[in-house]
Amino acid sequence: MKEERRVRSSQERIDRIDQILCCKQPTLKVMLDDVHSSQNLSAILRTCDAVGVQHLYYTTSDNRDLRIHKTITQGAHRWVERTRISTEEQRVFLQKKQKEGYQVVVTHLEERAVPFREVDYTKPTIIVMGNEKDGVSSETVELADTVIIIPMQGMVQSLNVSVAAALILYEAERQLAEAGKYDTPQLSKEEREKIKSGWLYRDNIARRSKGKIPLR
Repeated sequence: MKEERRVRSSQERIDRIDQILCCKQPTLKVMLDDVHSSQNLSAILRTCDAVGVQHLYYTTSDNRDLRIHKTITQGAHRWVERTRISTEEQRVFLQKKQKEGYQVVVTHLEERAVPFREVDYTKPTIIVMGNEKDGVSSETVELADTVIIIPMQGMVQSLNVSVAAALILYEAERQLAEAGKYDTPQLSKEEREKIKSGWLYRDNIARRSKGKIPLR
């Protein structure tokens, strides 16, 4: 009986992973430009997972990895690919994405900025968020195809970066849902199977470490 429950639980887990992969949006990406807070990174990862973002990139001024707070991500860090880009390579990386057809959408308070809801996120998009103190670097703003703001009606001029990311990503989610992007897998079957293989391997290790899967 225990073995049957374990097999059933494992199959349900696999089915859930298949479902998640069918909802992934590979053309919606996020980059954090020198975000200092590992707590904010963790919160943004959780939102990325919630809306189907597959890739999150980030840079740090000291070119060191930021830690993940598992109590904040609640496991979401296992389902979103995160890559640290060196500060020296950031400009080249974004230019490469533009050549691949991505629009670089940067959050920044300036005259040419438009409200975040006016962007078409159904196009291949990489959303760049700045750090908590200085925002996005001037070099990155220069590369932007579109600069966006979140309209503020109060005394303060900005939101916490994790809150801002959630608002923008859920506007993107709304547009993608209306366009039917979650109804049809955006990743090929081969891509989904490759990702699933890696996920299952890491997931089994994580669950065994918590005693959810008995060691044979």
